[in-house]
Amino acid sequence: MHAPAPSTEFQIGRRRVLPVTRRSVTHKFAVAGFEGYLTIGLFEDDSPGEIFIKMSKEGSTLSGLIQGFCRAFSLALQYGLPLADAADRFRGMRFEPAGPTSNPDIPEASSILDYVARYLELHFVK
Repeated sequence: MHAPAPSTEFQIGRRRVLPVTRRSVTHKFAVAGFEGYLTIGLFEDDSPGEIFIKMSKEGSTLSGLIQGFCRAFSLALQYGLPLADAADRFRGMRFEPAGPTSNPDIPEASSILDYVARYLELHFVK
């Protein structure tokens, strides 16, 4: 008797929609001298539901990649991926800019995405 083949189907959960007017937290940071702002849109229970990153020194390629990351990360949260799991996927990613940060709680970051993941963990994962 053969075991059933593993299912290649998956289920998509229902998307949790943020309120039209929402609270948010904006955090100024720097990684290796590159300044940026991380804005975190919050659900009614104060859990993160979306993120936006604006860097002061970004070219069109970096800007596009960061915006794509923000959209994918935000959608993952809205469809129910736990923040701890989402952050775990990006913590430790290595690419430039990397180095010292402006945050004493996160003195070094291996990339902007590493910094954002660690900041979210530090402030929102219980």
